[in-house]
Amino acid sequence: MSGRSLSRRSLLSTAAALALLPRASRAFGDVSRFVPAVAQHGGAWDARLSGLRRLAWELQRRTSVEVLPDARPVPLSSPRLFESPFLYFGGDGGFPPLSGAEVENLRRYLTYGGFMLADANDGSDGSGFDAAFRRELARVLPQAPLAPLSQEHVVFKSFFLLDMAPGRLLRKPHLEAAVVGKRAVVLYSQNDLAGAWARDEGGSYAYDVTPGGEQQREFAYRVGINICMYALCLDYKDDAVHLPLIMNKRR
Repeated sequence: MSGRSLSRRSLLSTAAALALLPRASRAFGDVSRFVPAVAQHGGAWDARLSGLRRLAWELQRRTSVEVLPDARPVPLSSPRLFESPFLYFGGDGGFPPLSGAEVENLRRYLTYGGFMLADANDGSDGSGFDAAFRRELARVLPQAPLAPLSQEHVVFKSFFLLDMAPGRLLRKPHLEAAVVGKRAVVLYSQNDLAGAWARDEGGSYAYDVTPGGEQQREFAYRVGINICMYALCLDYKDDAVHLPLIMNKRR
């Protein structure tokens, strides 16, 4: 499947939202290339930009998705948020409450077809980024609280077959999700996924990965690629894995 066709799938899922926007554009991002958007907020939102660029590069190298290996900062109140099917919301430490305009715009983005990966760069649990993010997500999606994501969810098989979601750390073995309808609109990792992908200016990895070292880093890449594929394809893979059973019943 080409990057073009994947983006068109996202286009179909967000047509209603775009019709409401006071803009001339009727496309959900670049129809030929995937580029991650990065949410700007009042905290340390830009600690992992090199990691996002590296993930985009790996996505292109390992799949047929056409990418732009960059990371584009986007204010949460901006209509430019609707130009990407994938939004990364990371942070190192706590951050102040989002404005009313940011809350409303992010709610519209997620409700009308957008997807967000949240990532605790500080590996926090109950404090720091973790506490601030849970507080703000409860304002954005009060009817869709975070809950543990089942190992059977399609995100664990959207490209690679996985049974856990490590990052730079392994604080929690699995992801949490906020679900609207049948769609996971937010996936949340407390393991600092992008920390495992990040490179320094010399091209070396910026952070050690613990406790599993380089093997864990590879799995962090696989988790990231699966998440990108889910953001672009939604549940198509879930249907595909059941195809043999369906065909057998037809026989």
